[in-house]
Amino acid sequence: MRALVSLANGIDAVSRAIGMTVRWLAVLLVLLQFAVVVLRYAFGSSFIGMQEGVIYVHAMLFMLAIGYALLIDAHVRVDFFYGRWSERGKAWMDLVGVLVTILPFCWLLVWSSWGYVAVSFRMGEGPMQYGGLPFQPYLKSLILVMAGLLAIQGLSVLIRALAVITGTSDVLFPSRRTVGEA
Repeated sequence: MRALVSLANGIDAVSRAIGMTVRWLAVLLVLLQFAVVVLRYAFGSSFIGMQEGVIYVHAMLFMLAIGYALLIDAHVRVDFFYGRWSERGKAWMDLVGVLVTILPFCWLLVWSSWGYVAVSFRMGEGPMQYGGLPFQPYLKSLILVMAGLLAIQGLSVLIRALAVITGTSDVLFPSRRTVGEA
């Protein structure tokens, strides 16, 4: 079990590094959107590439930070009961949650979007609009990356839940820290 917990620690470290890196995309997103608004309303001008850039940056931020959001427990969950449970009860719920929702969702996402992404690359799909950014196949491939990052972080949650259930660990998420504590 120690080897699996070490694997979970490694997965958490990768998710944390990705999260710490892509958080700067939020700053870029705000600045880019601000520039689009200023150009439009102050100067009566716009650039399609900048407008599409907002979509690209937002998509990258959301899809690349999904594993980190699961790591720091920033995902949506109704904690009415969960918050009052023991670590062992939480571990069972997280184990079931990963097996029943996260991993099947990731598999379904890869299965349903693989062809969508492949066709985009095969036909050399161009920008969304004339004058836009010509990176649509790469944007679409982030769907597969997102599924992978979420599945890998789900595996870490599963390992930690098993460690608590088997008594190997007392704490479900010993390495979770918020953004400011990293």
